[in-house]
Amino acid sequence: MDSILFEIKGKTAWITLNRPSVFNSFNREMALALQSRLDECEKDANVRCIVIKGEGKAFCAGQDLAEAIDPNGPELSTIVSQHYNPIIERLRKIEKPIIAGINGVAAGAGANIAFACDITIATESASFIQAFSKIGLIPDSGGTYTLPRLIGMAKASALMMTGEKVSAQDAEKMGMIYKYVADADFEAEVEKMAAYLENMPTKGLGLTKRALNQALTNDLTSQLALEDELQTAAGKSYDYNEGVNAFLEKRKPEFKGE
Repeated sequence: MDSILFEIKGKTAWITLNRPSVFNSFNREMALALQSRLDECEKDANVRCIVIKGEGKAFCAGQDLAEAIDPNGPELSTIVSQHYNPIIERLRKIEKPIIAGINGVAAGAGANIAFACDITIATESASFIQAFSKIGLIPDSGGTYTLPRLIGMAKASALMMTGEKVSAQDAEKMGMIYKYVADADFEAEVEKMAAYLENMPTKGLGLTKRALNQALTNDLTSQLALEDELQTAAGKSYDYNEGVNAFLEKRKPEFKGE
């Protein structure tokens, strides 16, 4: 059974974590397969949006601990440096909108992968757990970088140290995710968002993502200069000209992501 399911529908690539018997926890094979699929999405000009979701009852329970403690398995340093770090870097560097569809528990690295995506939509029954402290580890997969920036240092440090479960409702309230929806509406909501984004001027969305990445570390002067640079680049795009002309001609724009 493939640990990663992959399908392109329209202009959206759908990536499904597919180890439901272990709540889609990562082993080496799945981590490397996800990296490969993300690379494929980045290179394919026809893919203008990416959705990552989980098969079964969970989004992702993080690391498969059976592999982590296997004496013949990869070392923790290998798991972090070769499995998770490359995934997080791809999620942030791919200049296309990436949606995380959280259909159940997102724990440990699974939660932090969700937070690295651009838009996170969860079912009402979903939950998020920084489970690392319960086994004596620290949050990885960019968690110590991303989560304090999403919800503030006080809440992030408390959730990381206590391992407290956060409901989808509370996650939305504290700005951890974009929104939650009723379980029955989840699939339709994710599909609706993907259909919307894939027809947006995705060249500009990619440049927006680049600006947001650097905003996390830039000072104001540096960020203003970056905005100038990226706005100039966006103004040279096909999508900008199409958007302006469509507005003036009072018609619906047909963006190409170029």
